[in-house]
Amino acid sequence: MPARDAARTVRAAAVSILRQTERDLRLVAIDDGSTDGTAEALWALAARDRRVTVLRGPGEGIARALARGLPACDADFVARMDADDVAHPLRLERQLEALAADPSLAAVGSGVRLFPRRVVAPGMRRYAAWLNGLTTAELVERDLLVESPLAHPAATLRAGALRAAGGWREGPFPEDYDLWLRLWEAGGRLRNLPEVLLDWRESEARLTRRDPRYGLDRHRALKARFLARGLLANRREVALWGAGETGRAFSRALAEEGIGTALFVEVDRRKIGRSIRGAEVISFEQVERARGLPLLVAVGAAGARHLIRAELGRRGFEELRDYRCVA
Repeated sequence: MPARDAARTVRAAAVSILRQTERDLRLVAIDDGSTDGTAEALWALAARDRRVTVLRGPGEGIARALARGLPACDADFVARMDADDVAHPLRLERQLEALAADPSLAAVGSGVRLFPRRVVAPGMRRYAAWLNGLTTAELVERDLLVESPLAHPAATLRAGALRAAGGWREGPFPEDYDLWLRLWEAGGRLRNLPEVLLDWRESEARLTRRDPRYGLDRHRALKARFLARGLLANRREVALWGAGETGRAFSRALAEEGIGTALFVEVDRRKIGRSIRGAEVISFEQVERARGLPLLVAVGAAGARHLIRAELGRRGFEELRDYRCVA
């Protein structure tokens, strides 16, 4: 649990872990250069509960703080927690049960509840509802390139898989999504439990709102790099369903990896027949022209992926074999 200037919330977050029904645990708390009372709150907990280990960092950011704490984790499983969230008492027990039942799982998340409700934006509500629906490894694999499929502070990981993947990395990208992609790339599967086991705090100070590493462009760059070294290795062109903002942005991200766009597929009649980045925009009724090319569905409109999946299914396209959804 990394913490920086979290004096108002860190005790409640830590206590929610110490009061888990799974009692055999250690809480490794990394005070990452706090200047408020965070360190004092953590040391007070450590004085009363020998399961608490407090480490001090210089204020190096979440990925490096996590890397600093990992060597102190000597168990077979490592659970993530943030210093402003609240874990439900059964969280670790349920996640350990799921990991024991399925050795193919590298990490298990859970359903999340956003709070306080008054500050939760509609986009974040949609994201949480989508994430809460990814309750099987198959659903996570299907939507792996849409968004980060597990809430980082709600995840418990196999320590061996985490270390084999290289642990947390610092870079110009979201450290959690980078880790999920590397775990999947190494053959590990991911899923969320259907139960809501974490209250996930939303605030204006949240890193995902103010740090450029969590911006949409950084997410797309990470996805494009992942595709280029794996699923699209040795492919120089793709077809993209979606000539709107999302599709064009994904085309640009792929171009940075040396992968061009041969065709755009569209439903908007106003765009059909145009050219974008040298690629023709064709009607969805002509989607058979995309056969033989990797087809990526890159749309951002709410509900659009569901409709496109249905249309492609009617035309004999099989998801993951013939196309993938991205965003």
